[in-house]
Amino acid sequence: MREDVEALDIRDVTANWVNAIVLQAQIDDRIKALADLAHTPLFFGRLNYLHAPGAELAEGAEGEQFYIGRRHVHDADGDPMVIDWRAPVSQPFYRASKNDPQDIALRRRFGYTGGELTAYEDEHLSDPAEAAAVSKLLQQEIERPRVGPMRDIVATIQPEQDKLVRSGLSGSVCVQGGPGTGKTAVGLHRVAYLLYAHRERLARTGTLVIGPNRSFLHYIEQVLPALGELEVKQATVEDLVARDGLEIRGADAAATAVVKGDARMAEVLRRAVRSHVSTPAEPLMVVRGSRRWRVPAYELEEIVAELLDRDIRYGAARDALPQRIAHTVLVRMEQAGEAPDDRVQDSVARNAAVKAAVKAVWPAVEPAKLVLRLLSDAEFLAEHAEGVLSDEEQQLLLWPKPFRSLKSAKWSAADLVLIDEAADLVERTHSLGHVVLDEAQDLSPMQYRAVGRRCTTGSATVLGDLAQGTTPWATRSWDEALAHLGKPGAALEELTAGFRVPREVIAYASRLLPSISPGLAAVSSVRETPGSLVVSRVVSPVTERPDDQAGLTEQAGPNGQAGLTASVVEACRAALAHEGSIGLIAADARIPELAEALRAAELPYLAPGEETTVEARLTLVPASLAKGLEYDYVVLDEPAAIVSGEPDERTGLRRLYVCLTRAVSGLHVLHAAALPAALGPALP
Repeated sequence: MREDVEALDIRDVTANWVNAIVLQAQIDDRIKALADLAHTPLFFGRLNYLHAPGAELAEGAEGEQFYIGRRHVHDADGDPMVIDWRAPVSQPFYRASKNDPQDIALRRRFGYTGGELTAYEDEHLSDPAEAAAVSKLLQQEIERPRVGPMRDIVATIQPEQDKLVRSGLSGSVCVQGGPGTGKTAVGLHRVAYLLYAHRERLARTGTLVIGPNRSFLHYIEQVLPALGELEVKQATVEDLVARDGLEIRGADAAATAVVKGDARMAEVLRRAVRSHVSTPAEPLMVVRGSRRWRVPAYELEEIVAELLDRDIRYGAARDALPQRIAHTVLVRMEQAGEAPDDRVQDSVARNAAVKAAVKAVWPAVEPAKLVLRLLSDAEFLAEHAEGVLSDEEQQLLLWPKPFRSLKSAKWSAADLVLIDEAADLVERTHSLGHVVLDEAQDLSPMQYRAVGRRCTTGSATVLGDLAQGTTPWATRSWDEALAHLGKPGAALEELTAGFRVPREVIAYASRLLPSISPGLAAVSSVRETPGSLVVSRVVSPVTERPDDQAGLTEQAGPNGQAGLTASVVEACRAALAHEGSIGLIAADARIPELAEALRAAELPYLAPGEETTVEARLTLVPASLAKGLEYDYVVLDEPAAIVSGEPDERTGLRRLYVCLTRAVSGLHVLHAAALPAALGPALP
């Protein structure tokens, strides 16, 4: 198929050089999409229908057989050999069961090792004599060691996941899913499905995947290209609101960031933008040739008031104002017996006197300068925050020492979100066809608004877990979040079946749920892996005291961490004896010491986002960057330090919940300090 595209000769089929460039670019993209992927089979399943799909279910009618794969594959004659997993005829591969066979006689799963076919497994779904059974190949595929970036899950999509993947483009979907439920994979595969089902529409409007940080985006960036989708853009919220010439050089205290992220700031900004409009005080005189046309101040005031009442974008209203004034002048001309046309109206709108009046009444607003003034000028802020923000909240917003210019200001990430809001008040933000927002629980209301502006005329897939909210402004409920996003009618779905995290590990982490997210259902893992969880308390010999047991006590203080660090390094060495990726997760403050210890022990390690290989399988992960990542085996250093590294206990426990649930095959927790009380009694 790739060679056929490469052999295309477009010299005689394009009308001009522009068409030739466009067509060649499309051909190049098609060649990229058809690239071979090492160790990735073209098909992973087969369906034998009792009857041909769409045909009458008549007695004796012959069925059809289809191979299911990641991509559509046809032979030299153009006849299909492998059906795309997104095609309607492929759906029973994911949805059919013994209770609902969906006219499937046989479902076959294929097992591969290094790209070579090594096994297959059959289910006779329409045979009442055969009992339902758990697929061993499916289980093995889920548990296959992870080395390298995230991969697609087309061979293992579960029925409840497939329902979400294939939901339509017209409606938005919010997926609440605990660790290991596959919500990120669902979101990415939903994008792939929508591009398959609505390619022309989304090619015009665009699609975007938004992740929490660059490490996460690097981890997932190969999933869609592996499915042949190369045009989906990826970004963080910071990327969305970035503005030329403004760098993030400052950081807000938690209390300040909470206020800046509050949805009430939208009203403060709206008032500040509209405050630039003034009431016309003098009449306007327009001179054309030998005639003068006078527009009284009260008529100008009516025009301005009408534009304000329409509540349209500030910039759009400013553009409309000279045309409205010109229209009033044209009415005067018609009353005087003239017959002006649209060209005359445009000429009047460009008249110097009209331009001067517009500049005086409705001046241009630069969003960044507006926010700079709000954060620097106490009187200006108080004027527009009255009745919206308290005096204490206003004080939190003000910079201790005002900055003189946009470039000298130490902007924070939250400041750029405010500038983005102000920019949208001036000029409408371009909307995309579909946006996927992952790890959404960590966004502030103002960040939700920033994302929502990118899909006002499109739809969204929102993915997250309320229990994993690790910011002071973390989402309290999905209904509230969807309202800020501008999608209050989105369908809310919950994934509770876990496929990635072993049952023992998720059960241990779920001890934290009553403290971090009361009422949220715990994930029920389908994988029972005895021995997957080990919790080790590291102790060191000290001077024996009568109340000591065998002369042992917890290590404490800076020097007491040495024994813990040595134990963690040895745990990493032991984990490397297993197949797959290894993640050492620790509080951010502990990373430098652990990095030095790993170097001294000659254990090479990677940073989050760097791709693991067979030679380099250990990644040192700060707790703040662990969200969304996964490793076959995780060594977790000092839970108490992870909790204490956050602004408050609840946020710290949520961060710990995230870190505890990054393991696919095994978790080893090591601690010298006492474990957080929310984890409950020690393991037997």
